[in-house]
Amino acid sequence: MKQQGKDIGLCLCKVCRQLNSSDLTHCQRCEAELQVRDYSSLQKSWALLITAAILLVPANIYPITMLTNQGQVRHDTIFSGILHLVHSDMLPIAVIVFTASILVPWIKIIGLSIYLCAISFDIPISKKKLMVGFHIIEWIGRWSMLDLFVISITVALVNMGQLLDAKPAPAATAFALVILLTQLAAKVLDTRLLWDRLEPQDDTN
Repeated sequence: MKQQGKDIGLCLCKVCRQLNSSDLTHCQRCEAELQVRDYSSLQKSWALLITAAILLVPANIYPITMLTNQGQVRHDTIFSGILHLVHSDMLPIAVIVFTASILVPWIKIIGLSIYLCAISFDIPISKKKLMVGFHIIEWIGRWSMLDLFVISITVALVNMGQLLDAKPAPAATAFALVILLTQLAAKVLDTRLLWDRLEPQDDTN
């Protein structure tokens, strides 16, 4: 049976990666506080993820951009903005916005929910598959800001004073918070809890 560091009295410092005795309270190298496992990280990750899921509703319902053209104001949600881009023959940009605004946030929230449920409720899923999925979620999360980048570039390009003016709308703030909270939900979680909660035979799945 494979042994973990905590089974032989070792604890890894999260700051400098130094191996220390689990009897110590602070790292011998950098004097950072040592924790064999951060059990509170599971609750923190759940709280951040649930908040992100709630904020995803106003991020999709409320306008994300406000365009003023010759005195006429146009408000676009994420969905209406994508449709407007498709009808304007800007399909590549529409695909980028759809991927960054719709697919990536939902994939992250669903993926993290599966991961947290596997730890919280001892769901028999392969640890290796879960870890691969977790690293994929972390990787695709970096591209979530692409949508806000497209909005900022669009605002800079079309902003022409009083005749044509583009501004971010309230949903942009909610969407930015969704991105931030899902990133934090993945970062604060102590992934070593996965190896403690699931049974050894699940590794063969």
